[in-house]
Amino acid sequence: MKYILPLFFLFSFIQSNAQFTITGKLLAPDNTAVAFANVLLHNAADSAMIKVEMSDVNGAFQFRNLDAKSYFIAVSYIGLKDKNIPVEITNADVALGDISMQDNSVELETATVTSKRALVEVKPDKTSFNVEGTINSAGDNALGLLKKAPGVVVDNNDNITVLGRTGVQIYVDGKQLPLGGDELTAYLENLTAEQINRIDIISNPGAKYDAEGNAGIIDIRLKKDKNTGTNGTVSGSISKGRFFTENLNISGNHRTKKFNVYAGAGGNMGTRFHEMHFTSTQNGIAMQEINYTENSYKGLNFKFGADYFINKNNTIGFLINGAGFDRESRGDNNIDIASAVNPTQIDSILIANNLGERENRNNTYNLNYVFNKKNTSLNIDLDYGQYNNVGHTFQPNTYYSPDRMNIFSVVNTEYDTPVDIKIYTAKADYEMEALGGTIGVGTKFSNVVTDNTFLFYDIPNEDPVLDDSRSNQFVYDEKVYAAYINYARSLTRTLKMSAGLRAEQTDSRGDLTAFLPELQEEPIDLNYLDWFPSIRFTYSKNPMHTIALNYGRRINRPDYNVLNPFKEQLSELSFSRGNAFLNPEKVNNVELGYTFAFRYNFKISYSQTLDQITRLIGPDDSDPRASFISWDNLATQDVYAANASLPFAFKPWWNAFFNISGSFINNQADYGEGAVVDVQAWSYSIFSQHTFTLPKGFTGEVSGYYSGPGVWGGVFLYEPNWSLNLGLQKKFFDKRMNVKLSAND
Repeated sequence: MKYILPLFFLFSFIQSNAQFTITGKLLAPDNTAVAFANVLLHNAADSAMIKVEMSDVNGAFQFRNLDAKSYFIAVSYIGLKDKNIPVEITNADVALGDISMQDNSVELETATVTSKRALVEVKPDKTSFNVEGTINSAGDNALGLLKKAPGVVVDNNDNITVLGRTGVQIYVDGKQLPLGGDELTAYLENLTAEQINRIDIISNPGAKYDAEGNAGIIDIRLKKDKNTGTNGTVSGSISKGRFFTENLNISGNHRTKKFNVYAGAGGNMGTRFHEMHFTSTQNGIAMQEINYTENSYKGLNFKFGADYFINKNNTIGFLINGAGFDRESRGDNNIDIASAVNPTQIDSILIANNLGERENRNNTYNLNYVFNKKNTSLNIDLDYGQYNNVGHTFQPNTYYSPDRMNIFSVVNTEYDTPVDIKIYTAKADYEMEALGGTIGVGTKFSNVVTDNTFLFYDIPNEDPVLDDSRSNQFVYDEKVYAAYINYARSLTRTLKMSAGLRAEQTDSRGDLTAFLPELQEEPIDLNYLDWFPSIRFTYSKNPMHTIALNYGRRINRPDYNVLNPFKEQLSELSFSRGNAFLNPEKVNNVELGYTFAFRYNFKISYSQTLDQITRLIGPDDSDPRASFISWDNLATQDVYAANASLPFAFKPWWNAFFNISGSFINNQADYGEGAVVDVQAWSYSIFSQHTFTLPKGFTGEVSGYYSGPGVWGGVFLYEPNWSLNLGLQKKFFDKRMNVKLSAND
């Protein structure tokens, strides 16, 4: 396989020794230039297509490096008749001169226009990854699709980065998910690909968007049916790897001139696994750890909404979303303990085979009002969300002799981790034409309240006993008041500008309730006002060439997962704990993008993050063998990144897409007493998808990605990971039924 993958991403263009050129210029019936028409060069002998070009803004086109033989050129443009032009090359270049096109006006009672969306669309403010209808998305989930998205990297521990930057915010249909860590991973894994229309990657959002998220926003847009009348869709998939996974989704809507009512539901179940190998040396002790976890899950989600079109300018609607999934996990944790002087001589072995159960219940409610009239719009949203997670873990810790024949000691524990999150949001956005451009203003209030309880039990015999010294309740209340103004206009015929300023006042409080008075800590209050400027210039001398320059300032506030200072046990030798004194990250991002011929997109970027929040590992104070993961601020992180999105039409039946990303990360911090972080790393990823139109109505797909080694969070190095996917599709019953078969490694 290590030889197949490089070949899979390798393509080359074969250059001939011919030196002949064909040129021409396309003119409309009124003698104006026909810009951006499709111009195809074919071999006259067998009609095989040789090359595709597009006429420029002056209607001119050319084909170079051609052999001396017979060709014909096929020209097509919407509204004009197709034209075929025979060309004979003997021993000289061929100049066709002006080529006149004719109108193609016909009267039709009904006209149907069909088209296929590009896999990736790059727009001035975002990149859209259109996954709906792709064969190899069948049976996948949101987390799996993110691994294929342009500029996005998901490492082996499900950490998400965009253009080499951490701190991305995940949205669903424009609403932020207040989840992180394992809860976010579980949510994304239970959101099936069949429910997703596209993934929008907004790497440098403007003032209209929340400033939260150093790497910007990933907005997962779910499918919506806008057809009139009554419509319905049923989809399902079954997958077999090491284990089975299945999902079934049903959606429908009824739309009239006054109302649109829609609903959907989906269910999924299966088993997934995860394996991690971890090596550490500290305090003269060497440990080799292997974690293997199986998660069996069952999930159900639903949505119900309605829109009332009051008149052509006013619409009011509501939407209810709900989701619930249960997960049972079995973890096999094996730790070989030895002296660092002789790590191959095992002293003892710790076996910690965990059993866990977790129930997640999520419900969100939205009330929306929209006003649109000419160049004026008003959008008002009221949202409420409730996320309830209940977890229970049983963790036996048994120490064995190196031959596993004798038991040295047994320590059994268990813990409950209920989490209750409530989020309230109200926002309004107003936009109008003024001062020769467009002005947008808006305001938003959000309140997130997280109640996180950690109950730790020792099991000396059969009955659990609550350990008050390791149990606590942590309530985190965060309020953000925001307002923004944005102005956009054309400065010249070729230069456009958009500038904005957002202000956010953050008031947060963390209350730790310890179960022992001597462990009680004072509440942590944070109150700060931040300003977030953004500016974008777009230059387009002609539609074939577009250059965009963006600057934006962002923030990443620590959440309850990293603020809670109490320990959470992974095994008796592995703990994690938060840091209530973390500072928020602040980042400045600069991006330069270039688009050629509406298709080929290139981007380079630079970002500098101050107070980068990262995870650190150190020895536990009470046990020299044990280690704990904690959170702290790095001084700075600099990220240089580049990305290219390249679509190709090699043949009429073969379309391909390549996305190539690379980044260089420099992490710096000095905690004193020789504790220095000085880490630099290169990282890269390649994704490609090839679609083939096959005989008898079949469509084939070959796709895959390769993500090279890199660094996450300033101090963690991760290994390469890759995927290779094959797919086949055919439609039946007048294209109303779509059957897909895919294989993924």
